[in-house]
Amino acid sequence: MPERPDRRRPTPPPPSGSTPPGPGPGHRSVVDSAVYHGGRRVASPSGLAETFRRLREQPGGMAWIGLHRPTEAELHSLAAEFNLHPLSIEDALEAHQRPKLERYGDTLFVVLRAARYVDALEEVDFAELHIFVGPDFLITVRHGAAPDLPAVRRRMEETPALLALGPEAALYAILDDVVDGYVPVVEGVQNDMDEIETEVFRGDPEVSRRIYELSREMVEFQRATRPLVGMLHSLMAGFAKYGTDEELQRYLRDVADHVTHTSERVDGFRQALTEILTVNATLVSQQQNAEMRALAEAGFEQNEEIKKISSWAAILFAPTLVGTIYGMNFDSMPELHWAGGYPFAILLMAVVCVSLYVIFKKRDWL
Repeated sequence: MPERPDRRRPTPPPPSGSTPPGPGPGHRSVVDSAVYHGGRRVASPSGLAETFRRLREQPGGMAWIGLHRPTEAELHSLAAEFNLHPLSIEDALEAHQRPKLERYGDTLFVVLRAARYVDALEEVDFAELHIFVGPDFLITVRHGAAPDLPAVRRRMEETPALLALGPEAALYAILDDVVDGYVPVVEGVQNDMDEIETEVFRGDPEVSRRIYELSREMVEFQRATRPLVGMLHSLMAGFAKYGTDEELQRYLRDVADHVTHTSERVDGFRQALTEILTVNATLVSQQQNAEMRALAEAGFEQNEEIKKISSWAAILFAPTLVGTIYGMNFDSMPELHWAGGYPFAILLMAVVCVSLYVIFKKRDWL
């Protein structure tokens, strides 16, 4: 392992009077801090200052510092000790970064988006991870529950020959864990897709909302996996330049294959969701058309019934009107004492009724 360079370049302190963002009281930012030599843990300091001191006392050693939502003061302390670039410190503080890989001198800055599938909520939870890799140190800054970095550290400590290859080995182990964490997410999303297809053809009215929510998660998943493919290829392109160990080269190629496969699956999910949404819109449109047609048919039948009722009401109204007029019994009515008045009234009622019947019949009202 190369000699540790002089890192004592002053880093600008935080602005005076500023309140560093971060967790509340009682939160422990340093999850685990250790110094390794030959792939074996030789010290477990309780704080950053002690870690710096123990690393200086251990020539050829490596520090692995794990942080969870650190404060601004802690990050500036790391920047001063390990000569970290201010822009990378700013990114680690603000979070909400897209996956990327940047080199600042002999320090590598990596941003990853880990994911985990929450069964209870049937949704994907994303977390951001920042990694600083130098000649003799690896610093992880986690902003979420995933990935399980303590488990990664334990696995690496169980294989000291691999950990002895230096900070790059730890970086590749973390990359592998993040990419492996995508597998259960893909399986969970596949189950959701199967359920959505069933709900679409069953006509579930809530399926559209679920499709949109899963589509949004797949957009986030694409943002996590697609840049990672290019990042890994960039690392592989630097194998010869930076003298990467052959074992680590094989390790990274395997990770790159897995993330490429995952990225292709995610792209397929997005395409399938688009097609499912189109099918659902078609089925909903067909259902609405069928309902409208049924309503129209019901309205037509109701209209026919109203025509018949109206026609018979008009026919029955005619004799009622004639009978009402001649039933008023006024003495001055001309037809009141006429001998043919009754037959005339009956005939008049019959003629009017028959005429109305014929008219309504011709118009298909009866």
